[in-house]
Amino acid sequence: MKSEVPQGTLDLMVLKTLDAMGPQHGYGIARRIEQLSEETMLVNQGTIYLCLVRLIQKGWITSEWGLSENNRKAKYYSISKAGRKQLLAETENWARISGVIARVLDLP
Repeated sequence: MKSEVPQGTLDLMVLKTLDAMGPQHGYGIARRIEQLSEETMLVNQGTIYLCLVRLIQKGWITSEWGLSENNRKAKYYSISKAGRKQLLAETENWARISGVIARVLDLP
């Protein structure tokens, strides 16, 4: 059973993917997230591109044209210095929020 990516987490996952893997095209980012979720999360192509546009507008990623593995023109995205700073802040926030959720779920 596949699940949609929880709202508000896609930016964090995209930033982390680019930080860990270096420049990637949108399809590659989406596939990597799906692979890491062991195919349980579905990353809609329209959603990933809206996310990438939003991250560019915020200055957290940059883009440039290049050639894909199959020799086709593709836009590649990279994390910026501001994006790395945001990734750190988002990671800390996620840890705090997920800790609270875990405590609430552990209530008898």
